[in-house]
Amino acid sequence: MVAAEDAVRISPVAWVAKQARIYEESGGTRGNTVHGSPCLLLDYRGRRSGGWHRTVLIYGRDGDSYLVVASNGGADDHPLWYRSIQENPEVRLRVGAARFTARARTLSPQEKALVWPHLVAIFAPYATYQRKTSRDIPVVSLRP
Repeated sequence: MVAAEDAVRISPVAWVAKQARIYEESGGTRGNTVHGSPCLLLDYRGRRSGGWHRTVLIYGRDGDSYLVVASNGGADDHPLWYRSIQENPEVRLRVGAARFTARARTLSPQEKALVWPHLVAIFAPYATYQRKTSRDIPVVSLRP
């Protein structure tokens, strides 16, 4: 049984919640891609509630780190998960069957420039999302 303080609140977005449930309930063997791109489960502490939340994110790799994009579909606001990890960078990941903790860090503009082409190759809409918004879309390194 999961302790109340460790319970995870899954995203209220219907497709994300469904995908997260399939991913977790299958032990990472199903639901681990989005539009053909690899995805992971990110558990993070809410910046206001302090409770655990879960979302599904497409990822790339850079050495030992997992790279995720705070695109929010090209909206002008950062996604809630990104705002939360800025205040609470200790996160939990599920990548396939593996579960582990990691530390989140936003890449500098120079670091982002080096990995951005790789991330766009993994999920082409990122380029459109960046053109659609005036904010610089952050790239986050999740290092185990």
